[in-house]
Amino acid sequence: MFEVETYLRRLGFTEVPEPDAETLRVLHKNHMMALAYDSSDFIKSFTGFRNVVDIDVDAAFRAIVTGGAGGVCHDLSGLFRRLLTELGYDVSILAASQRWPDGRFGPDFEHTFNRVRLDGESWLVDVGFAGPSYLEPLRVTDEVQEQYGCAYRLRTDGTYHVLERKAAAGDWRSVYRFELTDRAVSDWDSPRDTAVERIVKDSLFAGTVLRGRATGNGQVVLTGRRLTRVEDGHETTRMLIDKAEFDAVVKDILAGSGNGRDGSVPR
Repeated sequence: MFEVETYLRRLGFTEVPEPDAETLRVLHKNHMMALAYDSSDFIKSFTGFRNVVDIDVDAAFRAIVTGGAGGVCHDLSGLFRRLLTELGYDVSILAASQRWPDGRFGPDFEHTFNRVRLDGESWLVDVGFAGPSYLEPLRVTDEVQEQYGCAYRLRTDGTYHVLERKAAAGDWRSVYRFELTDRAVSDWDSPRDTAVERIVKDSLFAGTVLRGRATGNGQVVLTGRRLTRVEDGHETTRMLIDKAEFDAVVKDILAGSGNGRDGSVPR
């Protein structure tokens, strides 16, 4: 059963906080440090068209928050949306299409994240993206926003907002694009919007497990056996050939940062 106090303890809170911008920032980062992204179970269990956003919140809570499993965007964002709502935030669902390795954008409803309206501003809230991406909420603004050595900006492309990220070295790169339109869970009922099947079947992603977790100053992303580490905006990537090393990295990503760990992952 979903329990706010248990959830908050997993995120390092000993009391129920006030729903302000600073609380949202800490909740967001701690969530990404404590609860891992892991597509392995989703890929194995995916059987066809279904509403992946209409999650069983209680079951997801037991598996992820108390059971220690990872989740995909629909699980993690759905749980976080419920927590924020219980805390008094004004939360809605957004849909996005991710930038694929070949530079194309995927289907419009392939990714799920949240928007929070707070003190006259809109914030992008996404704890369900494997990464690399933002660790703390982003304001919907034309201004460049910096976090832990990385810069983020939003540009418009027709009806879309395109989120772009720039590491300490390198150029601006698109993360995903979205329309700033509130969605409902039922928007994923139609097969034409159940884009996940197309992704799983696409040769770019079929059989590739994504895992990721935030650290204190960046992120660790494991795409198959390719490990990407971001530390203060600096990125390194290498292949994990040794099985023991690979297993150790997977174990640490899935373990999460818990209460008080520093978010380190074996090198």
